[in-house]
Amino acid sequence: MAAKTIMLVDDHKIIRDGLKLYFEDSEEYDVAAEAENGKQALEILESKDFDLVITDISMPEMDGITFTQNLRQAKPEQKIMALTMMGENQHIKHMLSAGVNGYILKNSNRSEIFKAIETILNGENYYSGEVTKIIMDSMSGKKKPTQRLTLETPLTNREKEVLKLIVKEHSNQEIADALFISVRTVDAHKRNLLEKTGCKNIAGLVVYALEHDIT
Repeated sequence: MAAKTIMLVDDHKIIRDGLKLYFEDSEEYDVAAEAENGKQALEILESKDFDLVITDISMPEMDGITFTQNLRQAKPEQKIMALTMMGENQHIKHMLSAGVNGYILKNSNRSEIFKAIETILNGENYYSGEVTKIIMDSMSGKKKPTQRLTLETPLTNREKEVLKLIVKEHSNQEIADALFISVRTVDAHKRNLLEKTGCKNIAGLVVYALEHDIT
């Protein structure tokens, strides 16, 4: 089986070199390209495809948020993972809204990075426990807005249950097991959630859930 190709986008060469060391002995993954910023990465991506793009947020010329937004528009199916030192809630929410499939911090160890990559390439989203805690802590101290968006078709209790488990990073199978339903039914609930909320992807659902206290 051919190795999955990865593109690294980070303005610090020492970080890119360190990450490449993680993959040196791996037969599953191949770092096929590097870029110093979002602009350079988009230029490379115009003519090449990669199974996964790993990007930082703070970069010159084009930051990771703008890069992710542009890449998601150009290649809607592209798998994107944020790997950054920025653990502030605002950065996490901006990247989730931009469309990343995962968000982990640079202090994560090799095993968690590989777990995140594997999860994302298998079609699920991955947010490290530390990132999830940051979001949850932020929401626990957030005042509820006086006005909320009222959906024309409100979410059912079951849809809310599914959404809560999505926020907790449960896979489709784990959601199915927890709620005693089939994986196919979980997929149907996810489609309904996307349609009702107007979100474009699962990351958007996470942001929606946090903003509406569905946790």
